[in-house]
Amino acid sequence: MTKPEKRSIRRRGIYLLPNLLTTGALFSGYYAITSAIGGRYETAVIAIFVAMILDGLDGRVARLTNTQSEFGVQYDSLSDMTSFAVAPALVMYLWAFSSFGKVGLFAAFVHLAGGALRLARFNAQVGTADKRYFQGLPSPAAAAILAGFIWISVEHGYDIDMVKYPAIVLTISTGLLMVSNFRYSSFKEIDLRGKVPFFVAISVMLAIAFVMAQPETMLFLLFLAYAISGPVVTLVMRKRRLQERKL
Repeated sequence: MTKPEKRSIRRRGIYLLPNLLTTGALFSGYYAITSAIGGRYETAVIAIFVAMILDGLDGRVARLTNTQSEFGVQYDSLSDMTSFAVAPALVMYLWAFSSFGKVGLFAAFVHLAGGALRLARFNAQVGTADKRYFQGLPSPAAAAILAGFIWISVEHGYDIDMVKYPAIVLTISTGLLMVSNFRYSSFKEIDLRGKVPFFVAISVMLAIAFVMAQPETMLFLLFLAYAISGPVVTLVMRKRRLQERKL
């Protein structure tokens, strides 16, 4: 009688470290919502920025430790939906739009829907898209613009009646930019492990110092400039293509 053949049993599970970071980002988004409900808007926007940091780390940690998985990809998208679509829209609505009625509700929903559509499109094109560029404004950057604007207004004590109209324009704009065809640099071509000239290191240190000195203003301006760069880069690239065709 022959011995039964041993069958290799594939253990099911998830990688702990990257998914732990994703869970932290998800909790930060949830904490931003609960803080806004309690009227703690500065805490809410800081929580959104914390979610951005954790969201940036989970993917890098997964690649460095070779722990990428389909589960992690889908979990990250759900976390992004909460932290960068639902949370900013709800925080902005509670902070500035509740007095607008249906108009405020519509503006907040435009950002939320834009974030959902942006993530769905990203997942559908993940295998075919150009890695150097994102199609549409990334949802973390869109969330950072709204969070930064709220942070500046709260920090400097601006009257809500004075800033609620620019807030509506920003909220609708971020929602539309997320579903646009504008191309945004992914910065994935930057080699962080390579050597750089000394002045580059000094420039990075100075940039960090500027951000730390006025984090609410600098973060808002940096991400606003990134949002504007999409239409500019796209128009420049189209102009070059037209010139090449003429030649």
